[in-house]
Amino acid sequence: MVVQVKKPELLAPAGNLEKLKFAVLYGADAVYIGGQKFGLRAKAGNFTLEDMVEGVKFAHDRGAKVYVAANIMAHNEDFAGMAEYFQTLHEIGVDAAIIADPAVVDICKEAAPELEIHLSTQSSTTNWQSVQFWGAEGIPRVVLAREVSLAEIREIKKHVPNVEIEAFIHGAMCISYSGRCVLSNHMTHRDANRGGCAQSCRWKYDLFAEEEDEAIPLFAEGDEAFTMSSKDLCMIEHIPELIEAGVDSLKIEGRMKSVHYVATVVNAYRRVIDAYCEDPEGFVFKPEWKEEILKAANRPLTTGFYFHAPTEEDQIFGAPPKMAAYDFAGLVLEYDPQTGIALIEQRNHFQLGQEVEFIGPTHEKFTQRVEAMWDEEGQELSEARHPLQKIRMKVDKPVAPYDLMRKEK
Repeated sequence: MVVQVKKPELLAPAGNLEKLKFAVLYGADAVYIGGQKFGLRAKAGNFTLEDMVEGVKFAHDRGAKVYVAANIMAHNEDFAGMAEYFQTLHEIGVDAAIIADPAVVDICKEAAPELEIHLSTQSSTTNWQSVQFWGAEGIPRVVLAREVSLAEIREIKKHVPNVEIEAFIHGAMCISYSGRCVLSNHMTHRDANRGGCAQSCRWKYDLFAEEEDEAIPLFAEGDEAFTMSSKDLCMIEHIPELIEAGVDSLKIEGRMKSVHYVATVVNAYRRVIDAYCEDPEGFVFKPEWKEEILKAANRPLTTGFYFHAPTEEDQIFGAPPKMAAYDFAGLVLEYDPQTGIALIEQRNHFQLGQEVEFIGPTHEKFTQRVEAMWDEEGQELSEARHPLQKIRMKVDKPVAPYDLMRKEK
């Protein structure tokens, strides 16, 4: 018997226009972005309306969708200009708005009734009855809380099959409940639920025991201080279970991450999803897919809440190990097949004799040594040390614009 599976959407973060393009080219079916108002990532690059127009066209021309996060928990003064904003999103051609606050949902419905609404993870939806409620309110997709297990997802889809479920599969985990944190407010007067999170949980804290009105430090001098940081979520080895559970959209976190991170992670998950959906019965997970993820990882990895409640093994205490084994060294701008020479924009220092690796959305990665390179005037170089410097370099195999060159640290 042939197993039939519905291929889920792969949803990628895009903190700015450049990242949107890389996410789409490296395999995302949809991207989520933030405008300059009403979102929770005030420090991401975010999109002007002009960038949004260009980004939507770029994505739509390649069959991808664009969702805009407007997921603040609004205070009275936050509503100014909101209705007009949603009208503009609809006019631009945005495919959906991601919203958390019920009042914001109502404003969007009234101002732009044809603009689809996805319920944000900030709404902390953890059960099928809540999903059913939002479905009855006309919400076609619910982004589940990160605290939901795989078994609970199966239960939700069993009871409410007509509402799409979006679930996080990769990226940073909030130490608080689905991001509803007031630690940043307390420490810095920056509201995490209105876009200003200072990531206070990732600061270094000394730990003391109180004995007879005296605070006794629990760290020896020189010890790394205590933090409340979770390991990063990674479900790349469990994509089949998520698909079989009925998850409609697999979401990667990271609007503030680098181009290299977005391209690497999206492309790795794209390969796993496609391989499984092409042949579910014969699917075998390839270790190289996990190796790709580790080349872009910032922290150790965990499966979060999917299989059990996280323990101390899923947290980072003290200094985290250095994870990312590779640096983004250059971006391919042009390639001449007659000469085998590529024009590369430098993004990190590299030099003659160094081994580099090229990755791209349309070819298998390959490694080579940097044997010769020149600046734009044709002068030979021994190293590329100027940010965004354009270098001509002989490459061993064909490359294309938007391919990435990276180097091992």
